[in-house]
Amino acid sequence: MKKKISTHLIAVMLFAVMIPATALAGGIRWQSFEKGMAMAKDQGKNVVLYFHADWCGYCKKMDKTTFRNASVIDYINDNFIAISVDSDREQKIAQSYGVRGLPTMWFVKPDSSKISHLPGYVDGKTMSSILKFIKTESYKTMSYNDFKKAL
Repeated sequence: MKKKISTHLIAVMLFAVMIPATALAGGIRWQSFEKGMAMAKDQGKNVVLYFHADWCGYCKKMDKTTFRNASVIDYINDNFIAISVDSDREQKIAQSYGVRGLPTMWFVKPDSSKISHLPGYVDGKTMSSILKFIKTESYKTMSYNDFKKAL
């Protein structure tokens, strides 16, 4: 009996070690607009501003795929402040960013100045490279296509 319990305990411990930290942490640490912008200013981090709505099919797809990609989760949580905005509930914020379709991502500097926006669905691999493009400030010296070629 003790041997059986020990075997199960070891199996559970091994499984727990193999779970990525992102799975335990619960994914991207989304903030409200006001709190996130204040955090960005305090921490000197750029913002990933995600506009979505409950009825948006591609938003749901991004939530289930892109935003569950471990490398995307880790990169956003380590290097950005993530802000989630429901464009139906927070229409004034969506209007101030000129959101016309969903999903839409905006990348914003800590001082609230806009870097660039990205309309539509984006897969995890593409999102990872775009995040690196923004984080490294490569947008200041080259196009995204040139950045992709340099990777």
